Amino acid sequence: MRVHVVDPSAYTPPYDHALCRALGAAGADVTLYTSRFAHGSLAPAEHYERRELFYRAAGAVHGAGARRAVKLAEHVPAMLRYRRAARAADVVHFQWLPVQALDVHLLPDRRTLRGSRRPLVLTAHDVLPREPARGQRAAQQRLYERVDALIVHTERGRARLVTELGVQPGRVHVIPHGVLRPWEGQPPQALPAELREVDGPVVLFFGLLRPYKGLDVLLGAWRELHGAELWIVGMPRMDLGALHAAAPAGVRWLERFVSDGELLALMRRASLVVLPYREIEQSGVAFTAIGAGVPLLLSDVGGFPELAASGVARTFRTGDPASLHAALTELLASPAELVALAARASAAAAQDYSWARIADQTLALYAQVLGR
Repeated sequence: MRVHVVDPSAYTPPYDHALCRALGAAGADVTLYTSRFAHGSLAPAEHYERRELFYRAAGAVHGAGARRAVKLAEHVPAMLRYRRAARAADVVHFQWLPVQALDVHLLPDRRTLRGSRRPLVLTAHDVLPREPARGQRAAQQRLYERVDALIVHTERGRARLVTELGVQPGRVHVIPHGVLRPWEGQPPQALPAELREVDGPVVLFFGLLRPYKGLDVLLGAWRELHGAELWIVGMPRMDLGALHAAAPAGVRWLERFVSDGELLALMRRASLVVLPYREIEQSGVAFTAIGAGVPLLLSDVGGFPELAASGVARTFRTGDPASLHAALTELLASPAELVALAARASAAAAQDYSWARIADQTLALYAQVLGR
């Protein structure tokens, strides 16, 4: 089976690499079509081929606004180039379509050169736009109508597509997000210098710093919490002035991207990863923590309760600093519970969230939409 996995985004995540590697190891002939930005951050391709197609010039442009303009100008020609390349595929699996209003008109034809039917599959990592621009939600709905099958990572995501957008239930398939270990194949590194020589337990928040991620809730919960440190690590995508002013004692900030090797060191040092998001379907950060065998404390939003039901996480009431404070206090006072959560995370990484299992489920879906 010739499978194209296509991700026309500026940054191709480790998810794509892990999926393609697993599909190839399971016997599929896989090609990942990605962008130039991805190559410095992805491990060498194993069991699949990787081709640079998108955003060939944008990487040399400085300044976010100018880069965004160049990327937009490159997007349509790149999608048209991919339409030609798609003729060689049996199945086309999109991971992301960033310009929905245009992309609905740029999808490959469903017929191969031999006249057989070529299905289109789309993974809806974000079921609906989190902060939609005008018309974006309607454009995404039209895009969903144009593909043969949709993959979501949670039962909640499936329910939203069916009830909120009216997608036929038989077209929506739940395949879990797999564990992520972006540090695989990278040389080990020490902790960032700013975070070394710290004694005691560490609670880690990691990822892009955005308003919906609930940092204000986390800082409110950290008040009067003693005997541990909170590390907030990631590149800001918001003004942090008010949060810095409100931060209690025991909080350290590292406001930059960290390398994959540094991320592994952070995960190994953390007693607990906390994600106080106000909204989410599923989180790559959560599955990175699971891949490292680190306990999770999550808000009870989106697909997070489904992770908690699997035993790898605890939850607290979304947006409630008192609930989060109580959960932090209880877990930090119970090393045995943290050990049990970590053990269940490691077991789930090898079973339910393993890429071998996810590849089997994905290939079964491909066979279904191919009519085999």
